[in-house]
Amino acid sequence: MNASVPRKRPTLRRSVLTAHRWLSIGAAIFWLLQALTGIAIVFHWEITDAGLSSAHRPTDLAAIERRIEQLAPPGSGAKPSSLWTTAGAPDRYVVYFKDAAGNDGSARILGDGTVIDRPREDETRLMGFLVGFHHDLLGSWGSWIVSISGLLLCSNLILGLIAAWPKRGTWRLALTPARRGPASARLYSWHRALGLWAVIPALVIAATGTMLKFEDAVGAMVGNEPVALPANPPHGVSIDFATATKAALDALPGSSLTQVVWPKDGDATYSVRVRMPGEIRRAYGGSYVLVDANDGLVRGIFPIADAEFGRGFMSALFPLHTGEAGGLAGRLLSIAIGLWLITMIVAGLLLWLKRRALRQSAR
Repeated sequence: MNASVPRKRPTLRRSVLTAHRWLSIGAAIFWLLQALTGIAIVFHWEITDAGLSSAHRPTDLAAIERRIEQLAPPGSGAKPSSLWTTAGAPDRYVVYFKDAAGNDGSARILGDGTVIDRPREDETRLMGFLVGFHHDLLGSWGSWIVSISGLLLCSNLILGLIAAWPKRGTWRLALTPARRGPASARLYSWHRALGLWAVIPALVIAATGTMLKFEDAVGAMVGNEPVALPANPPHGVSIDFATATKAALDALPGSSLTQVVWPKDGDATYSVRVRMPGEIRRAYGGSYVLVDANDGLVRGIFPIADAEFGRGFMSALFPLHTGEAGGLAGRLLSIAIGLWLITMIVAGLLLWLKRRALRQSAR
């Protein structure tokens, strides 16, 4: 009578390795594209501005006001909606407006109101394409794919960390790639060592990017309350952009302008977003001043330094994801992590192919 040989049950470590391997293989191409576009757009603000003009003009709110009146003449049916810093060069802004026919328009201007770019509504430029692809694959349906991919990447980084976690007393060996031995063993050693060295910052970048895709849900979980006050009924003629913006900048001395949103129907309030010295948000800042469009008085001041946990947490996600929280070094680190992810994906696929070939030869 022949006794059957019992099969070995897969260990937890082996199960984790298997899950890590197949998740990596299944999403490898998409993660490669995300990493490549992420690297390309780290400095997209600077690249865009440098490609348009090298001129610099200090910010003159009255001059910008005159330019806005030319772009959206009062009484014509045209209306400005918002102004944003370009974030790529100092004292540059993009004005968004609707023309008299109700079509969306925009103009990139210097600090004195000089127009340096008027993109067409149907125009797609390289940097805009890369940003759109990285964020949502250029469509709302793609946003769900990016979101799911982000969750998979985060879970896979955690699985990889669990699988590569060294036993007690072997950390030094695990962090030092092997230089001798079979090719597959050396490749595994490099894959594991590189993973252990950079997996934590990679997880921070991946997790913050994924949370940004679920911004509303994450904001509700952490108790984020948007900056807002009760609607302010309009009466009389609204104050102009320059008056409202100056009032906001004066309310937070030392701040720089990053965004202005014009009053909406039924609420005579200018929302002015500024960046205070010391903020981790390099580009857009996280502090707000709400200005009464009826009389120019400040309705509310909301510096990010005094924000409740929820708003402070949500404001920190973007600069952590892009690396701008760490200044130039942080943005360069973000590029390095993108290159690291590409290297890990390629090394992991090569390792899988080598082991697969060895198993086939053994059979």
